Amino acid sequence: MILRDFHLHTTYCDGKSTPLEVVLSAIEKGVKTLGITTHCYTPFHIYGNLSPSSVYEFANEINALKARFKDKIDIYCGIEEDYFGQTDLSKFDYVIGDVHYLSNGVDYYSVDHGQIDIRECVEKVFGGDAYKALEKYFEQMVAVVKRTNADIVGHFDVITKNNNGGAIFNEGDPRYVSAWKNAVDEILKFKPNIYFEVNTGGISRGYKNIPYPSKEIADYIKSKGGKLLLTSDSHHKDTLCYEFEKWAKEYEI
Repeated sequence: MILRDFHLHTTYCDGKSTPLEVVLSAIEKGVKTLGITTHCYTPFHIYGNLSPSSVYEFANEINALKARFKDKIDIYCGIEEDYFGQTDLSKFDYVIGDVHYLSNGVDYYSVDHGQIDIRECVEKVFGGDAYKALEKYFEQMVAVVKRTNADIVGHFDVITKNNNGGAIFNEGDPRYVSAWKNAVDEILKFKPNIYFEVNTGGISRGYKNIPYPSKEIADYIKSKGGKLLLTSDSHHKDTLCYEFEKWAKEYEI
Protein backbone atom coordinates (compact mmCIF):
# COMPACT_ATOMS: atom_id res chain seq x y z
CA MET A 1 0.00 0.00 0.00
CA ILE A 2 1.05 3.59 -0.64
CA LEU A 3 0.72 5.36 2.68
CA ARG A 4 1.43 8.98 1.77
CA ASP A 5 -0.52 11.78 0.11
CA PHE A 6 0.87 15.28 -0.47
CA HIS A 7 -1.97 17.11 -2.25
CA LEU A 8 -5.37 17.61 -0.65
CA HIS A 9 -7.68 20.47 0.25
CA THR A 10 -9.82 21.41 3.22
CA THR A 11 -12.53 23.90 4.13
CA TYR A 12 -9.87 26.61 4.15
CA CYS A 13 -10.29 26.77 0.38
CA ASP A 14 -12.58 24.62 -1.79
CA GLY A 15 -12.45 21.37 0.19
CA LYS A 16 -15.41 19.85 2.02
CA SER A 17 -13.67 18.53 5.17
CA THR A 18 -11.87 20.38 7.94
CA PRO A 19 -8.15 19.82 8.50
CA LEU A 20 -8.90 17.83 11.64
CA GLU A 21 -11.39 15.61 9.79
CA VAL A 22 -8.77 14.97 7.11
CA VAL A 23 -6.10 14.05 9.66
CA LEU A 24 -8.42 11.67 11.53
CA SER A 25 -9.45 10.03 8.26
CA ALA A 26 -5.82 9.62 7.25
CA ILE A 27 -4.94 7.98 10.55
CA GLU A 28 -7.92 5.62 10.21
CA LYS A 29 -6.78 4.68 6.68
CA GLY A 30 -3.28 3.94 7.89
CA VAL A 31 -1.66 6.86 6.06
CA LYS A 32 1.79 7.53 7.48
CA THR A 33 2.67 10.83 5.79
CA LEU A 34 0.16 13.55 4.98
CA GLY A 35 0.76 16.83 3.19
CA ILE A 36 -2.19 19.17 3.66
CA THR A 37 -2.33 21.97 1.10
CA THR A 38 -4.28 25.08 0.38
CA HIS A 39 -4.67 27.24 -2.68
CA CYS A 40 -2.58 30.37 -2.76
CA TYR A 41 -3.45 34.03 -2.55
CA THR A 42 -4.15 35.69 -5.89
CA PRO A 43 -5.32 39.31 -6.22
CA PHE A 44 -8.40 38.34 -8.22
CA HIS A 45 -9.86 35.80 -5.71
CA ILE A 46 -11.42 33.24 -8.04
CA TYR A 47 -12.36 29.61 -7.36
CA GLY A 48 -11.14 28.95 -3.85
CA ASN A 49 -8.11 31.23 -3.70
CA LEU A 50 -7.45 32.73 -0.29
CA SER A 51 -6.72 36.07 1.26
CA PRO A 52 -3.23 36.50 2.74
CA SER A 53 -4.62 36.30 6.29
CA SER A 54 -6.48 33.04 5.54
CA VAL A 55 -3.33 31.49 4.11
CA TYR A 56 -1.49 32.17 7.36
CA GLU A 57 -4.40 30.97 9.50
CA PHE A 58 -4.27 27.74 7.52
CA ALA A 59 -0.53 27.34 8.09
CA ASN A 60 -0.94 27.94 11.81
CA GLU A 61 -3.68 25.31 12.12
CA ILE A 62 -1.78 22.68 10.15
CA ASN A 63 1.31 23.24 12.27
CA ALA A 64 -0.81 22.83 15.41
CA LEU A 65 -2.17 19.53 14.07
CA LYS A 66 1.37 18.48 13.19
CA ALA A 67 2.37 18.83 16.84
CA ARG A 68 -0.84 17.33 18.22
CA PHE A 69 -0.64 14.11 16.17
CA LYS A 70 3.13 13.75 15.85
CA ASP A 71 3.07 10.29 17.46
CA LYS A 72 0.50 8.97 14.96
CA ILE A 73 1.24 10.59 11.61
CA ASP A 74 3.79 12.86 9.93
CA ILE A 75 2.02 16.02 8.75
CA TYR A 76 3.43 18.62 6.37
CA CYS A 77 2.02 22.01 5.50
CA GLY A 78 1.91 22.69 1.76
CA ILE A 79 0.89 25.49 -0.56
CA GLU A 80 -0.45 25.12 -4.08
CA GLU A 81 1.09 28.20 -5.64
CA ASP A 82 -0.38 29.28 -8.94
CA TYR A 83 1.51 31.10 -11.69
CA PHE A 84 -0.44 34.20 -10.66
CA GLY A 85 -0.05 33.53 -6.94
CA GLN A 86 1.30 36.16 -4.58
CA THR A 87 1.86 34.14 -1.42
CA ASP A 88 4.71 34.39 1.08
CA LEU A 89 6.00 30.83 0.78
CA SER A 90 8.20 30.92 3.87
CA LYS A 91 5.53 29.44 6.18
CA PHE A 92 5.21 26.23 4.19
CA ASP A 93 7.09 22.94 4.23
CA TYR A 94 6.77 22.42 0.49
CA VAL A 95 5.37 24.03 -2.65
CA ILE A 96 3.23 22.59 -5.43
CA GLY A 97 3.70 24.82 -8.46
CA ASP A 98 0.96 24.83 -11.07
CA VAL A 99 -1.26 26.80 -13.43
CA HIS A 100 -4.99 27.42 -13.11
CA TYR A 101 -5.47 30.52 -15.27
CA LEU A 102 -4.62 32.21 -18.52
CA SER A 103 -4.94 35.96 -18.84
CA ASN A 104 -4.71 38.94 -21.15
CA GLY A 105 -3.51 41.05 -18.25
CA VAL A 106 -7.01 42.25 -17.39
CA ASP A 107 -9.31 39.23 -17.44
CA TYR A 108 -8.47 35.84 -15.92
CA TYR A 109 -9.79 32.63 -17.43
CA SER A 110 -9.78 29.32 -15.57
CA VAL A 111 -8.28 26.38 -17.43
CA ASP A 112 -10.09 23.78 -15.32
CA HIS A 113 -13.55 25.10 -14.50
CA GLY A 114 -15.38 24.30 -17.71
CA GLN A 115 -15.30 24.61 -21.47
CA ILE A 116 -16.93 28.04 -21.49
CA ASP A 117 -13.96 29.72 -19.79
CA ILE A 118 -11.45 27.99 -22.04
CA ARG A 119 -13.33 28.70 -25.27
CA GLU A 120 -13.79 32.35 -24.34
CA CYS A 121 -10.11 32.63 -23.47
CA VAL A 122 -9.03 31.05 -26.75
CA GLU A 123 -11.19 33.46 -28.74
CA LYS A 124 -10.53 36.69 -26.81
CA VAL A 125 -6.88 36.25 -25.83
CA PHE A 126 -5.40 33.95 -28.46
CA GLY A 127 -7.38 34.86 -31.58
CA GLY A 128 -9.08 31.48 -31.80
CA ASP A 129 -5.80 29.53 -31.78
CA ALA A 130 -6.22 26.87 -29.08
CA TYR A 131 -2.64 25.67 -29.53
CA LYS A 132 -1.27 29.13 -28.83
CA ALA A 133 -3.21 29.02 -25.56
CA LEU A 134 -1.75 25.59 -24.78
CA GLU A 135 1.77 26.82 -25.50
CA LYS A 136 1.22 29.73 -23.13
CA TYR A 137 -0.14 27.40 -20.48
CA PHE A 138 2.99 25.24 -20.51
CA GLU A 139 5.27 28.30 -20.62
CA GLN A 140 3.58 29.43 -17.42
CA MET A 141 4.07 25.99 -15.90
CA VAL A 142 7.82 26.29 -16.41
CA ALA A 143 7.81 29.85 -15.09
CA VAL A 144 5.96 29.05 -11.84
CA VAL A 145 8.33 26.17 -11.08
CA LYS A 146 11.32 28.46 -11.58
CA ARG A 147 9.82 31.33 -9.57
CA THR A 148 8.85 29.20 -6.59
CA ASN A 149 11.57 26.54 -6.80
CA ALA A 150 8.63 24.15 -6.41
CA ASP A 151 9.03 20.71 -4.91
CA ILE A 152 6.15 19.22 -6.90
CA VAL A 153 4.71 20.01 -10.34
CA GLY A 154 0.95 20.06 -9.90
CA HIS A 155 -1.56 18.46 -12.32
CA PHE A 156 0.74 19.09 -15.27
CA ASP A 157 -1.92 18.69 -18.00
CA VAL A 158 -5.02 19.81 -16.08
CA ILE A 159 -5.93 21.88 -19.12
CA THR A 160 -7.23 18.58 -20.57
CA LYS A 161 -9.84 18.35 -17.80
CA ASN A 162 -12.68 19.54 -20.03
CA ASN A 163 -11.26 18.19 -23.27
CA ASN A 164 -12.73 14.71 -23.15
CA GLY A 165 -13.11 13.35 -26.66
CA GLY A 166 -11.01 16.20 -28.06
CA ALA A 167 -13.77 18.73 -27.43
CA ILE A 168 -11.43 21.73 -27.66
CA PHE A 169 -8.13 20.49 -29.08
CA ASN A 170 -6.41 17.37 -30.37
CA GLU A 171 -4.07 15.95 -27.72
CA GLY A 172 -2.08 14.23 -30.46
CA ASP A 173 -1.43 17.45 -32.37
CA PRO A 174 2.32 18.09 -32.82
CA ARG A 175 2.04 21.61 -31.37
CA TYR A 176 0.47 20.30 -28.17
CA VAL A 177 2.97 17.45 -27.85
CA SER A 178 5.87 19.80 -28.48
CA ALA A 179 4.55 22.26 -25.86
CA TRP A 180 4.38 19.71 -23.06
CA LYS A 181 7.65 18.03 -24.00
CA ASN A 182 9.45 21.37 -23.99
CA ALA A 183 7.95 22.14 -20.56
CA VAL A 184 9.08 18.80 -19.12
CA ASP A 185 12.57 19.32 -20.52
CA GLU A 186 12.85 22.87 -19.15
CA ILE A 187 11.56 21.92 -15.71
CA LEU A 188 13.94 18.98 -15.37
CA LYS A 189 16.82 21.08 -16.64
CA PHE A 190 16.06 23.61 -13.91
CA LYS A 191 15.41 21.10 -11.12
CA PRO A 192 16.21 17.46 -11.93
CA ASN A 193 15.00 16.13 -8.57
CA ILE A 194 11.53 17.69 -8.72
CA TYR A 195 8.46 15.45 -8.50
CA PHE A 196 5.67 15.47 -11.07
CA GLU A 197 2.48 14.45 -9.33
CA VAL A 198 0.23 11.75 -10.76
CA ASN A 199 -3.00 13.32 -9.61
CA THR A 200 -6.19 11.24 -9.25
CA GLY A 201 -8.42 14.16 -8.27
CA GLY A 202 -10.09 14.44 -11.66
CA ILE A 203 -11.15 10.80 -11.35
CA SER A 204 -12.56 11.03 -7.82
CA ARG A 205 -14.60 14.11 -8.79
CA GLY A 206 -15.93 12.56 -11.99
CA TYR A 207 -14.17 14.68 -14.63
CA LYS A 208 -11.65 12.18 -15.96
CA ASN A 209 -11.05 8.44 -16.12
CA ILE A 210 -7.25 8.79 -16.02
CA PRO A 211 -4.93 10.84 -13.81
CA TYR A 212 -3.06 14.02 -14.62
CA PRO A 213 -0.71 13.69 -16.42
CA SER A 214 -1.60 11.17 -19.10
CA LYS A 215 0.36 7.94 -19.28
CA GLU A 216 2.14 9.22 -22.41
CA ILE A 217 3.38 12.30 -20.57
CA ALA A 218 4.29 10.32 -17.45
CA ASP A 219 6.33 7.88 -19.52
CA TYR A 220 8.16 10.79 -21.16
CA ILE A 221 8.91 12.31 -17.75
CA LYS A 222 10.39 9.01 -16.58
CA SER A 223 12.38 8.63 -19.80
CA LYS A 224 14.02 11.97 -19.02
CA GLY A 225 14.92 10.90 -15.49
CA GLY A 226 11.99 12.65 -13.82
CA LYS A 227 10.23 11.37 -10.70
CA LEU A 228 6.53 10.67 -10.20
CA LEU A 229 4.52 11.02 -7.00
CA LEU A 230 0.94 9.82 -6.54
CA THR A 231 -1.39 12.46 -5.07
CA SER A 232 -5.15 12.54 -4.66
CA ASP A 233 -5.88 16.29 -4.88
CA SER A 234 -8.63 15.21 -2.49
CA HIS A 235 -11.38 17.69 -1.59
CA HIS A 236 -13.05 15.34 0.91
CA LYS A 237 -11.70 13.19 3.71
CA ASP A 238 -13.06 10.03 2.08
CA THR A 239 -10.99 10.41 -1.10
CA LEU A 240 -7.51 10.46 0.40
CA CYS A 241 -5.09 8.24 -1.56
CA TYR A 242 -7.83 7.73 -4.15
CA GLU A 243 -7.14 4.66 -6.36
CA PHE A 244 -3.42 4.85 -5.58
CA GLU A 245 -2.82 1.11 -5.86
CA LYS A 246 -4.47 0.95 -9.27
CA TRP A 247 -2.51 3.83 -10.77
CA ALA A 248 0.77 2.93 -9.09
CA LYS A 249 0.61 -0.31 -11.03
CA GLU A 250 -0.59 1.31 -14.28
CA TYR A 251 2.07 4.05 -14.21
CA GLU A 252 4.76 1.78 -12.73
CA ILE A 253 5.45 4.14 -9.84
